[in-house]
Order: sequence, then C-alpha cells, then structure tokens
Amino acid sequence: MKNASRLALCLALLWAQTAAAHHSFDAEFDRNKPVTLTGSVTRVDWGNPHIWVFMDVKDETGKVSNWGVEGGAPNALFRNGWRKDSLKVGDTITVEGFRGRDGSQRANANRVLLPDGRRVFAGSSVGGK
Repeated sequence: MKNASRLALCLALLWAQTAAAHHSFDAEFDRNKPVTLTGSVTRVDWGNPHIWVFMDVKDETGKVSNWGVEGGAPNALFRNGWRKDSLKVGDTITVEGFRGRDGSQRANANRVLLPDGRRVFAGSSVGGK
C-alpha cells in the first residue's frame, strides 16, 4: 500500500507540472480579434506542447513584420494531415487565426492554407471553427 501511495503522489505531481506549463487560449490570445496572415515561412519549430511557425508578413503599407504563429501539438497535427515537411522555409502560406492579447506579432492558428493548396486545421485551442 505504501508503494501505491508513492506512485499516486508522483503521478499527481507530474500531472500538476504538465498542467501548469500549458496556458489557456484566452490568457494569451483574443478570440474577438481574428486575423488572416499571408506571408513567407522563415522558421518552423516542431515541439511540444505546440509547434510554432514564423513568417514574414507585409502590412498594407508594405512594411514587413515577422509573426510567430502557434499551432497545435505535433501529434494532433499529424492526425490532421500535417507532416514535418508540410512547411518549408520560403513557402508562402495563409494563416487564419486569432491575434495575441498583447498586440504583438503573435497569433494562434486555426486554419492554414498550405503551399500545395490544402486547407488544414492547425490545432487552435479555440477549436475547429
């Protein structure tokens, strides 16, 4: 029984650490500020708990800004048809998502139009609207 209690305590601590590391959508992004970004991929970081795609986007004045776009967990994206080679540096993509609360060039991706013409769910925490 002593070992079972220790195991339960260890599992509870691991769960608490994982839950604390993850953020809620509403803490970082604003579901009332949809954004559509079209630009050139500059970097893709595949990692847990979310992938990040960085892209150069021109605004209406022609100024280029580098945006960081959060996607879903790698495993969820694989189930939705993504592969590690779905995006490459230099690819032009369009991201539909939600802007960061802080007004910076950060967004949470809901859907992405890939270079091959496929429109895929990007694993947004807000859901597959």
